[in-house]
Amino acid sequence: MVQNTETYTVITGASSGIGYETAKAFAERGSNLILIARRKDRLETLRQEILSLHPVLDIVLKAADLSVPQNVFQLYESIKSYPLRTWINNAGFGNYVSVGYQDLEKISQMLHLNVEALTIFSSLFVHDFKDTKKTQLINVSSCGGYTIVPNAVIYCAAKFYVSVFTEGLAWELKAAHAKMQAKVLAPAATKTEFGKVANDVTEYDYDKLFGTYHTGRQIAAFLLELYDSNKSVGFVDRETFSFHLYEPQFQYAGNSRHNQKM
Repeated sequence: MVQNTETYTVITGASSGIGYETAKAFAERGSNLILIARRKDRLETLRQEILSLHPVLDIVLKAADLSVPQNVFQLYESIKSYPLRTWINNAGFGNYVSVGYQDLEKISQMLHLNVEALTIFSSLFVHDFKDTKKTQLINVSSCGGYTIVPNAVIYCAAKFYVSVFTEGLAWELKAAHAKMQAKVLAPAATKTEFGKVANDVTEYDYDKLFGTYHTGRQIAAFLLELYDSNKSVGFVDRETFSFHLYEPQFQYAGNSRHNQKM
């Protein structure tokens, strides 16, 4: 593997789970990292783990609550001068409860993080780096961003947004002959802190409650497979747990004669 220590990979939600493992995977490829999460102590632990194996890398830590929109803009301003190559919007959380009984404060925070922060970061990154060679934006959605899951309707709706937004952006970048690629990763059940947060519990047994699942390391490997491909969608089948690479799945009206004429 050719080492590339000149550019940076940005990963949100890097303090645990998929983000944590993805950071280690990109470090293995010689990428400098900008790691973003709320928990500075977890980020510092990750930095020390990476530097013990890859001491030449530059690991930048940014502690911020991305559910606060102003923090998103301020954080981007603080890192946009770096030579960014890849941006991975992984930060997010879920919620398992029927719509009429949800904690709306939690739902509001979830939408700010899963939808708004992702959209702002994606838009700013595309604006500044779309014509930079070999750049990629990867947004982490869910198989629940392609299938409605019982008792997770708003979470799925938010992830449908992520999937549609990213697929649409992929079409837009291709039409503009931009050098950047936009891609969406859609995992199924993954053994992380997701289950605890989504169910508001302190203990969550994936073996008992799911039986079949992936680890964060496995999903990070799938993400790299998507990264290395020319496909736009990396999708885990929630029935078979097999991983597939696809072209965009949602219907795109790019050639419709009924489009607005500019």
